[in-house]
Amino acid sequence: MGDGIFDFSGKTALITGAASGIGAATARWLDGRGIERLVLVDIDRPGLDRLGLSCNVTPIGGDVADPALWTLLARESPSIDCAVINAGIAAGTAITDLDIAAWKKVMAVNLDGAFLGLRFAMRTMKKAGRGAIVLTASVVGLKAEPGIAAYAASKAGVIQLARVAAKEAADFGVRVNAIAPGGVDTPIWDTVPFFKDLEAKEGGREAAIAAMGSATPLGRYATADEIAGQIGFLLSEMAATITGTVLVSDGGYAI
Repeated sequence: MGDGIFDFSGKTALITGAASGIGAATARWLDGRGIERLVLVDIDRPGLDRLGLSCNVTPIGGDVADPALWTLLARESPSIDCAVINAGIAAGTAITDLDIAAWKKVMAVNLDGAFLGLRFAMRTMKKAGRGAIVLTASVVGLKAEPGIAAYAASKAGVIQLARVAAKEAADFGVRVNAIAPGGVDTPIWDTVPFFKDLEAKEGGREAAIAAMGSATPLGRYATADEIAGQIGFLLSEMAATITGTVLVSDGGYAI
């Protein structure tokens, strides 16, 4: 059973990018609050098996930017009550050094994948006339920073996609929101070249995360579990009148 106001008993949720980071933390958060079934999608299929969840799990390995993945899911027609469209990749290159292949790769996963997952969730929920969706954006989709043009543009697109979806989905009883984290301590940092240099400079991963977090007014980065709880709130009945919003969770970074 769930814990009081955050009771997801009897419900099914879809989470993309579920094998690590915010996606994995959200899966665990929902599992701890009575969710009956999780449909988990990640390109790292073995990573889904390592989550150790107690609810019913349907693990699906695949690229969220591949329409065939969503065609397959649509054929199975799982009924879902909640969706967390979270899969994404990081990139850090100045515009003058950014080649079109790298740009397209980020857009494919972060924006095409978000669109395909969102469309699937909306189509499925429309039949039931209810549901809640959260898309993972980023504060850099709202605040410009150098060196992350592709990532920032993709996340700005996710924010506007969520807003448009909220207006469309309201007609059939579905809420759509976005969360825009600032820095979060997740494995995505390990894929960014500059972070390796910072690790070496600061003397380890934990110190590097702390150094980056010190630049925010609250003086630290969020944990994946904290962001998962905020996503859970947006999915819950406590947020029953909230749609089309962007929850900025950045420790004050955008101030």
